[in-house]
Amino acid sequence: MIRKIVDYQKLSEGILNLLVEKFPEGYTDKDIISFRNANNEYIEAVEVRTEDIVYLVKVGKRLVQAMEEHEEEEYEDDLDDDNTTHNHEDIDYLNEEDLG
Repeated sequence: MIRKIVDYQKLSEGILNLLVEKFPEGYTDKDIISFRNANNEYIEAVEVRTEDIVYLVKVGKRLVQAMEEHEEEEYEDDLDDDNTTHNHEDIDYLNEEDLG
């Protein structure tokens, strides 16, 4: 399995979706993995997985902000989908008065 270290600035929408799914209320200290990279730099990250790749996403205030903004955008998109205008000629929208 491939392991990738990813900075919040390089998060794809797919990885953001995985993060929000795995940590809907945010991550805690126990979710953080600490290690040293190849340059001997101390890294703190949270882990999300796909079938092929383990992503170690560096943590910090900006990651939290990116996750919150992404979750808000998804919520707004869901609201937009719920508030779309419907064709009132559709049989599902007709009430008894319309049918009489």
